Amino acid sequence: MANKRILKKDINYVLGDIIEAVYVWEYANSDKDTKGSEEIIDEAIATFDELIAKVNDRSVEDKKAHFKAINQELEAKGLALIEKINKLG
Repeated sequence: MANKRILKKDINYVLGDIIEAVYVWEYANSDKDTKGSEEIIDEAIATFDELIAKVNDRSVEDKKAHFKAINQELEAKGLALIEKINKLG
C-alpha cells in the first residue's frame, strides 16, 4: 500500500460502487421490497466509517502492515456485500 490517501480513495470507490449497484438494483426492481437493499447500504456505510477510522488511527507502530490488513478487510467485506447484492434478486 503506497499511502494513506490512496487507501482512503480505494475505500471510498469500492464502497461507493457497491452502494451505486444497490441503487441500480432498486431501480431495476422497483416492484420488489427494498428492505434488504437498504440494509446493504447501511452496512456499506458502517463499513466505510469503520475502515476510515482504522486508517486514521495514529497509534499504530507498523503502518505498512496496518494498511495491508485494512486493504484485506476492505476486500473481504466488499465481497461479502457483493454476495448480498447478488442474493437480492
